[in-house]
Amino acid sequence: MSALPKGYVLVDAPDRIDAAAAHAYLTRSYWAEGIPLETVERSIAASLCVAVQYEGRQVAFARVVSDYATFAYLADVHVIEDHRGRGLSHAMLEHFLAHPRLLGLRRWALFTLDAQSLYERYGWSRYPYPERMMTRDDPDVYR
Repeated sequence: MSALPKGYVLVDAPDRIDAAAAHAYLTRSYWAEGIPLETVERSIAASLCVAVQYEGRQVAFARVVSDYATFAYLADVHVIEDHRGRGLSHAMLEHFLAHPRLLGLRRWALFTLDAQSLYERYGWSRYPYPERMMTRDDPDVYR
């Protein structure tokens, strides 16, 4: 697993995940703009989450939604701008990929606009059968 720089701590205990900090980033993200805090809290409660803290403050976050048998969806991966370029996203991804409950899954999925190169390093690729993929999106759900 990637070593975190001095002062950074990776946490995965549910009581150490800061929903308000995740919300502060997600509400201004391109994928969850305007998301209510209550929705973020519910998503965290129903997911396997990891965060990175620095000086007691959450500066990175990611979560996985899974049946823990066949499939996992990686979501809400983010690193606060002032802490980027320090390997935090790598540490979170490696944590999930080595997590005992997530080993042996047949398929992982994620959506990203601009981080394909990050995920390709960990075995993700563009879906080769886009004709099989469907989504149901409601872009106004948080308005």
